[in-house]
Amino acid sequence: MTLLTSLVETNVHGFFLMTATAEGGISFGLYDIARSLTIPGWGVVITLLLMSIYIIAIGIERYLTYNAAKTQSRQFAPKVAQALKNNNFDEAINISDRHKNSHLAMVVSSGLKEFSAHQGTAEISGEEMEASKRALQRAIAVKTAEFKRGLSGLATVGSTAPFVGLFGTVIGIINAFQSMRQAETAGIAAVAGGISEALVTTAFGILVAVPAVWLFNYFTNKVSSFGVEMDNSASELIDYFIKQRTKQLRG
Repeated sequence: MTLLTSLVETNVHGFFLMTATAEGGISFGLYDIARSLTIPGWGVVITLLLMSIYIIAIGIERYLTYNAAKTQSRQFAPKVAQALKNNNFDEAINISDRHKNSHLAMVVSSGLKEFSAHQGTAEISGEEMEASKRALQRAIAVKTAEFKRGLSGLATVGSTAPFVGLFGTVIGIINAFQSMRQAETAGIAAVAGGISEALVTTAFGILVAVPAVWLFNYFTNKVSSFGVEMDNSASELIDYFIKQRTKQLRG
């Protein structure tokens, strides 16, 4: 942490030096900063730019996926509940198949299809109940994996982007010292390019990392909520199967 703190303090100090002496004819506009970047600095900037494009793409895709799952599940729940209340398994399965983006529909469909396969038998079998439970667990596991797709990438970007920016900081500081040695002076004109490179890459790294962490935490909470909903639906469906088998036994 001592090295990191020293680098940050150097960058901040350099920023104030540049601001204070900008009136001396040195320009620190975006064009001048871009022109002063070295090849390693451009490599850092391009890497961070690709990371930012990735998190934007994943963020939009995951948001649309989760929103579609939530919307269709709200439409699906009352319809399938009414079909099951009427003991119409085929209609319930058809309703589930029509809501392909709903996580609840996928779970309910898997359980109903497994249970319907044993509807012709009159005996209550523990193996049949266990088979239905396993089908529900498999459906939950598959859907949870689908919901988590891309989230590991967000976590990776959020944890590595600051270090990529820090690498650019180190390159910029090295460039500043080399320029100072070549110019044989400690003036701001000698170190301006290196300090600006260090500041830009540091800021860009933080700018990319913060949204990635926010999105990862937000989407992780969404997946957890969906998991609870699927577990509850699976439990309620098993209870329904048990009641149906009990009715068949008494009938």
